[in-house]
Amino acid sequence: MKKIVPFLLFAIISYTSLSFGEKNKKEMYKEMKDSEWREKLSPEEYHILRENGTERPFGKIYEEFKNQGEGDYFCVACNSKLFSSDGKFESACGWPSFFEPSHPEALIYLEDKSMGTTRTEIRCATCNSHLGHLFVGEGFNTPTDKRYCLNGTALRFVKKIKDSDSSSH
Repeated sequence: MKKIVPFLLFAIISYTSLSFGEKNKKEMYKEMKDSEWREKLSPEEYHILRENGTERPFGKIYEEFKNQGEGDYFCVACNSKLFSSDGKFESACGWPSFFEPSHPEALIYLEDKSMGTTRTEIRCATCNSHLGHLFVGEGFNTPTDKRYCLNGTALRFVKKIKDSDSSSH
């Protein structure tokens, strides 16, 4: 019993610290001024992430996306993990597509009626940046029948380091 109590105390403190850190990160981004966002992001990133813009389909970023291997995709504005290559698929729509986020809490879903139809906008849950849209029921052969259609400019790819690559023998 004496060994369990310190472990439980450590686990509770670690979880609380992690949760507190995420809350502080969200608060920090919530309080950022427009001028700070403009300084942090490139003009194209700012337009897409902060002004709900859209990059042109089938561009250079999309071609790069198609050739990226295994890894994770992070929000370019706040570095929060959003998607994994495990959830990536080719939809031929001209933008990066995934069938699920890396974890359910990564995204915020909002109703969007801006194009004369109702769509679901997806935003980063940490910094509230516009990422793209979610489409459901399009008939893609994926486990979820969902297509998270993303602006590639909103994502930063980090390639997975394979175990054999990291060994120094």
